[in-house]
Amino acid sequence: MSAPMVGAHDEESIMSEVKRLNWSEIAPEGAKALFGIHQYVTQKTNLPEELIHLVFLRVSQINGCAHCIDMHTRDLLKTMPIDKVALIPVWAEVPHLFSDQYRAALAWAEEVTNVSITHASDDAYAAAAAAFVPKDLVDLTLVIAAMNAFNRLGAPFRLPVAAKP
Repeated sequence: MSAPMVGAHDEESIMSEVKRLNWSEIAPEGAKALFGIHQYVTQKTNLPEELIHLVFLRVSQINGCAHCIDMHTRDLLKTMPIDKVALIPVWAEVPHLFSDQYRAALAWAEEVTNVSITHASDDAYAAAAAAFVPKDLVDLTLVIAAMNAFNRLGAPFRLPVAAKP
């Protein structure tokens, strides 16, 4: 039997993937701490739930976390039409679809997620600070940081997706 070609996606190559650890079972105290941050950002801020899921999805798209993209797309589709959800990766090209505050949140999410490149520029900070009161800007940044942390566990440990073939 020959090895599957690099990039092949037939059933055999999918079944031969290395089984990855379940990070939350291996480090339950770490999982509890991370889920505590998640609980704070989803339940104890003044940010709209839809905005939080929008940011969760955009950060996950940038980081390429299949599990989180799948989950947060489903969450966002509960309140946002599919036409808008489909265009989130190119939100800046369709500004009429997103409010000023949503666009500011998306821009800040991209800036913070790519901080090693952007260094959270003064211009980006000023734009985000103009759209959010100080507490909401800090909470938005915590939303972004939390999702980046989850993506850095979800992607390398290949958390499963709910989507079926």
